Amino acid sequence: MKAVLDTNVIVSGIFFGGVPRLILEAWEEGRFELILSPEIFGEYLDTCEELARSRPNLRFREILLRLIGEGTLVPEIESEEGITRDPDDDKFMLTALESGAEVVSGDRDLHDVSGWAGVLVYTPRDFLDRLNAAD
Repeated sequence: MKAVLDTNVIVSGIFFGGVPRLILEAWEEGRFELILSPEIFGEYLDTCEELARSRPNLRFREILLRLIGEGTLVPEIESEEGITRDPDDDKFMLTALESGAEVVSGDRDLHDVSGWAGVLVYTPRDFLDRLNAAD
């Protein structure tokens, strides 16, 4: 199984725990292939750095280095067509389309376009349930 994780999943998994952390642990266990692009990784980094200002003891950089080092990096994909209401979210759909992955997100803008060009968007809980059922 291949998945593009929205920034909200990565940030929640690193900083807060819960289902997003279980998804990161499942990736570390090799239960799915993480797909990302340079632009997606940049958003992960920027968002984590911003949140880390209020949590200086959190060591998020090590996790991000593993993501970029062990995840599957695909090139940026450009599109003239707007996909979601928030153009910043389009990169997740385009990366998933390019790689044959699904998207995992808690973002309504992404869920509203689930099925676009065959790309499915799952909530973190639904994705984790699918991983567990596949084991």
